[in-house]
Amino acid sequence: MDRMRIALPEAFIGLGTLAFAGLVLWQTEQIPVSPLYAKVGPRVLPYITTGGIALLGALLLWRGLRGGWQPEEEKEVAPDWRAVAVLTVALVANVTLIGPLGFSLASTILFVLVAYAFGDRHVVRNAGIGLVLALLAYFGFARTLGVNIGAGFLENLLGG
Repeated sequence: MDRMRIALPEAFIGLGTLAFAGLVLWQTEQIPVSPLYAKVGPRVLPYITTGGIALLGALLLWRGLRGGWQPEEEKEVAPDWRAVAVLTVALVANVTLIGPLGFSLASTILFVLVAYAFGDRHVVRNAGIGLVLALLAYFGFARTLGVNIGAGFLENLLGG
């Protein structure tokens, strides 16, 4: 059997994911815990999430060290830099607009731009889908969990 070569890009993705798990663990340790919690406190879910990220990172690293997960014919395809640029603009726009516009409208713009980057040109339909999903997420956080994730004009108009 042929000896597989290490796929460095995939191995670096695994290492980066493990490093991210370490960052999440460090930040989880910073969460204050009241002595009133007997067993289940505010750190439980972040610890579970950290474990999942670390497991994923370890699996990605293992696959990278064994030759990677990407088929050879895909490794030769050049990245679509235009799509990468649109995705970058989408993320920057979301972070920039969440304060002035609120979570729902900023997330709708993010949804439309990400769909556009992936080749979907139905802007009006995507805006409708994005708005519904963003409003569900916003009101899920605001009403169910009591967490304000960025109320704007639209959320205030709808009673958020």
